[in-house]
Amino acid sequence: MLTAFRKQTAAGLRVLLVLTVLTGILYPAGIWLVSRVPGLYANAEAVDTTLVGVDREGDQWFHTRPSAATLPASGGSNKSEVDSDYTAVVAERRAAVARREGVAEDQVPQDAVTASASGLDPHISPAYAELQVPRVAKATGLPEQRVRDLVAEHTSGTVVNVTALNRALEAAE
Repeated sequence: MLTAFRKQTAAGLRVLLVLTVLTGILYPAGIWLVSRVPGLYANAEAVDTTLVGVDREGDQWFHTRPSAATLPASGGSNKSEVDSDYTAVVAERRAAVARREGVAEDQVPQDAVTASASGLDPHISPAYAELQVPRVAKATGLPEQRVRDLVAEHTSGTVVNVTALNRALEAAE
């Protein structure tokens, strides 16, 4: 009986050691190495991506969808349109966007007031981008047509990539 106990203890310790090395050393080291793949870093500085929406402060930028997440985390709120708290938040956002853009609340597109599932979506609808054109043109001093052209250049199908659009806007100023 004592030999069976020793064998089981030894087997358990071997499994513990192997899993510790795999999950405590090799996996984190592998993730760290992948994060250093060329293209993700340039001159030892992280290269930002157009795959994540980051809302910039100020009237000179196009704004993304609202986020239920706080960077670096992501995630939705899991609230539905029948939740009174969620309805109040959406109404508050709609009023704020309408005020900022100088339009009636019924002109504010749905994606301007609802968060995406991840909370980090870089895309907005062309309608929401068009709503923002006059404000952005005024704040940047660019002609409205030039801003509309930039929106068109960064529209793919039914979405506008705000991160790429804001980069182009920054280069155009």
